[in-house]
Parts: sequence; structure tokens; C-alpha cells
Amino acid sequence: MTYHKTKEALDRLTPEQFRVTQQSGTERPYTGEYDDHYAPGIYVDVVSGEPLFASAAKFKSGCGWPAFAKPVEPANVGELRDQTHGMTRVEVRSAHADSHLGHVFNDGPPDMGGLRYCINSASLRFIPKAQMEAEGYGDYLDQAT
Repeated sequence: MTYHKTKEALDRLTPEQFRVTQQSGTERPYTGEYDDHYAPGIYVDVVSGEPLFASAAKFKSGCGWPAFAKPVEPANVGELRDQTHGMTRVEVRSAHADSHLGHVFNDGPPDMGGLRYCINSASLRFIPKAQMEAEGYGDYLDQAT
């Protein structure tokens, strides 16, 4: 499957999804659709559909945004140095659509690798495990627990 950013995909975004993914915005903490969401499945880029994170790597961090220990496909999540807001952080963006996703920190659960990908819900679309095969994400079923 190939993943792209298209005009049609951008036109389907809500104003909040556009602000977050295309203008590097951040949703308010504890307001995102997937902050307290733990159903089995996969989270894909809301713009391109590229697979980003799986439910098996999601954990409750208490930070106010969905938190994941690792990407489902590391090549789909790029890292950039971010020096906005008077601090240095590592921004994460989707590789194919160049959507702003959030940031990655080194304070995740040690038993899951120690990373915390702090991701905006507005940058994600969730695909339940029962629909993954039909939507072309069957290769990731083992990570949707």
C-alpha cells in the first residue's frame, strides 16, 4: 500500500485536524478522542493512512495525550529537533504525509523501552482490530491486542 498527502485528504480534515497536522498545533490536554482509548486496533495518519502506532504499545501516561512506547513501523515516524516554546524537544512527524504528530520523550515505561510518544489524537484515525484486515492493515494484527 502507498501513502500520500493529497488535496482530497486535506479537504476532509476538520479545522482542528488541519491545525494540528499541517500547522504543527497541539490539542489541549485531556480533550483528544484517543487519550483514554484502549480498544484493540491500529492508529494511522489521519491524512495518508500510513500505519503509525498499535494498541499493544499504548499505555496510560497521565500526560493528557495518547502515549505509545514505539511506532508500529519506525520508518513511518520521523524525528526532528524542536526548539519552540523555549525548550528543546524531539518532534515526531509522519514520513509520507509529513503530518505533525506530537513529540517523543525518554520517560516512558522502562519495561516497554523507555520512550513515550506523546501524540495528538487529531493526527490519528483509529481502526478497530475487527476492521484491520478489510482496510489493508492485516500485517499488523499481532500488534493490535
